[in-house]
Amino acid sequence: MKVLFATDGAKQSNAAIDILRKFKLEAGDEIKVISVIDMAVPLAVDIYGGYLPDTSELEKTAKVNAEKILEETAGSLRTIFSDPEVRISTEVQFGSPESRIVETADEMKPELVVVGSHGYKSWERLLLGSVSESVLHHVPCSVLIARCP
Repeated sequence: MKVLFATDGAKQSNAAIDILRKFKLEAGDEIKVISVIDMAVPLAVDIYGGYLPDTSELEKTAKVNAEKILEETAGSLRTIFSDPEVRISTEVQFGSPESRIVETADEMKPELVVVGSHGYKSWERLLLGSVSESVLHHVPCSVLIARCP
């Protein structure tokens, strides 16, 4: 089985790990854990005004944080799936989380995509968007959306 696990390090991702604990993965199975950094230019920045802020330091900090999240998540998964033949890999990606998760699923062709849901209400979802909902509607495989109890 190939599993794509997308995490942002939130408690919903830990809930997803707890659900994955119930799966029986064997030799040859694979879990790819990704964390997507969204470095969209803030709406308050006038890109036509000739000034674009230097975001290199922000990107570096975000990448270090994402790598830490991936290391912790992969460590938890390796503890659960102790068979060394279960391959667990990690990758930091940049871009829109919705797009990058769907693109990675298209490339990887997993049987299952696992994401957490923040459980936004209708207004929050309208303003912030719902990554899990977008992934659910656009990936070509089953999706497990974990929520905190």
